[in-house]
Amino acid sequence: MSYNKLSSDEERVIVNKGTEKPFSGKYYLNKESGTYLCKRCDAPLFHSSDKFESGTGWPSFDDAIEGAVKQVPDADGRRTEIVCANCGAHLGHVFFSEGITDKNVRHCVNSVSLNFLPEANGGAIIQKAIFAGGCFWGVEYHFSKIKGVLSVKSGYTGGVTEHPSYQQVCTGKTGHAEAIEVDFDPALVSYETLAKLFFEIHDPTQLNRQGPDIGTQYRSAVFYVSEEQKIEAEKLIAELKTKGYNVVTSVEKAGKFWEAESYHQDYYEKNGHQPYCHIYQKRF
Repeated sequence: MSYNKLSSDEERVIVNKGTEKPFSGKYYLNKESGTYLCKRCDAPLFHSSDKFESGTGWPSFDDAIEGAVKQVPDADGRRTEIVCANCGAHLGHVFFSEGITDKNVRHCVNSVSLNFLPEANGGAIIQKAIFAGGCFWGVEYHFSKIKGVLSVKSGYTGGVTEHPSYQQVCTGKTGHAEAIEVDFDPALVSYETLAKLFFEIHDPTQLNRQGPDIGTQYRSAVFYVSEEQKIEAEKLIAELKTKGYNVVTSVEKAGKFWEAESYHQDYYEKNGHQPYCHIYQKRF
């Protein structure tokens, strides 16, 4: 995963789990509309509409963007730490039942752990892309390293079964493909760059398999979320065919993406291995 460079003070808080002095952070009194991002990886964490004045001296939010913040009990069992779910950066702590807001939750966050994207500059900063290219562990591994990619989730799409489990998908009877859902900032990385990476980290000429993994759940597919993505995918496939590649990748309209079980997320980062059947090969 690609991280932003941190100053020594930022590293003290974000990496070494320190705390900035109360009332000292630049976002403590910020009232602009926008989105608060992780300082280390740029993943969106909080909306300004959930920010409130707690009187504690740190930025406070009574809600977080779904799936963006992870809660981790402190070793002493007295408090609950909050970290960026995408990169693990220390943000602060979360407190409950204080009665300050209707949601009864306070995410107490260090300003130094955040960046702020004003609404006027943000607009549709976050876009989605969905790719299936064999076992999602390896595909996720490569996409998580790209600057401008805010988050990558492994999951299942393209099938008919509601809330499929890994065991169900592995039977090949649900119609799903193992896939990844990418949130990215188009100002930092283009869909074309992501699509080219997809075709370069797997073999798009293999039908219903990828290396030793065999079955329709391992098929090669681009699931487009806009007509622009469809056109770009078809253009790249045509280019590969002119180069002699017998591409079998399907281009399908995106449907429901079901997030895979937690043990599938960040698999290689957690287990310290390298992808066994996804090796970069330049094709463009």
